Amino acid sequence: MALGSLLLISACFGQEVQSPQPPVKTEQRGRILGIGGVFFKSANRGPMREWYSKHLGLADKGGGVMLPWRERDDPQKEHATVWTIFPDSTDYIPATQQFMVNYIVDDLDALLDRLKQEGVKIDAKRMNASYGRFAWIYDADGNKIELWQPLSAKP
Repeated sequence: MALGSLLLISACFGQEVQSPQPPVKTEQRGRILGIGGVFFKSANRGPMREWYSKHLGLADKGGGVMLPWRERDDPQKEHATVWTIFPDSTDYIPATQQFMVNYIVDDLDALLDRLKQEGVKIDAKRMNASYGRFAWIYDADGNKIELWQPLSAKP
């Protein structure tokens, strides 16, 4: 995020914003490695896809846009953030939310164990796919968050 954007956010919300700091590297398992996906809903998926393609270069032809990146501390580790528009009628994203963020984690079980001990609301549902394991938690406002451990991030 550009410094100008941070200053604009600061002015709008009346809070002091400091330069972003890199995450603290720890040896603890169950860490967030990055953003695996940004998903949002639209009742007008076609026109929305066209708008994002034309104005921002995000050309989603139905399978989402893959935005590749590498880990800062280990540039050999490649990841991708998926950006996609879901139909407004989807039940994948709760009706109370317009967006859902997916975080890449290094050890899903370790993270869920720690979050359970910390009293975080955890969805009982789990999903195993050919590209990794998934679980869902809820933040303090009740927003659903997706956690994803790619197959390459095995402990």
